[in-house]
Amino acid sequence: MTAPDLTSALAELGRREPALAGIVARFGPPPAWQREPGFSTLLRIVLEQQVSLASAQAAYDRLCGVVDPLTPGGFLLLDDARLLTIGFSRQKARYARALATAVLDGSLDLGALAGQDDEQVDAALRTIPGIGPWTATIYRLMALGRPDAWPAHDIALAQAVAELWSLPARPTPEQLLEMAEAWRPWRAVAAKLLWHYYLSTPRRPGR
Repeated sequence: MTAPDLTSALAELGRREPALAGIVARFGPPPAWQREPGFSTLLRIVLEQQVSLASAQAAYDRLCGVVDPLTPGGFLLLDDARLLTIGFSRQKARYARALATAVLDGSLDLGALAGQDDEQVDAALRTIPGIGPWTATIYRLMALGRPDAWPAHDIALAQAVAELWSLPARPTPEQLLEMAEAWRPWRAVAAKLLWHYYLSTPRRPGR
């Protein structure tokens, strides 16, 4: 998705949904949040599962300070004790080892994903333990630049929607999927707008 694509998508979404137009009016366009495709980005997304972005970033920075460049082979040289000091839980260390092994032995070809459709990308990624719908969708959105990727399991998205639409509770992933149908084929841009709102709005603890 190019910069002109993003501009066009923002204008189209703003015409369809006043709440999304309001985010741009208040906070400006969202960041690109684009990452280089490959092992290091996917590993970073695994680190971001169910923790704050700041916590994941700190662990990722420590990891890059130990393994530079961050490659599957270099990662696999680290034992569990070292990974725990870096900030991996035992579960995420297991997931990361499975990912590194799959990339190293060729059972997961990250380079081939760019030429595959969304369903094929998700199927390939979800063969790895610990990679579920959220991780696969975030990789499609941020690393592959797929314009219609929609991470329906994302808590920040759900919280943003609850606040902007004055809902009594966060919507479920199924409700988010239904709501976002109106934003095709630019659901990834809608997600970036909602994250932009979430990160630009003062937060109480736990929200």
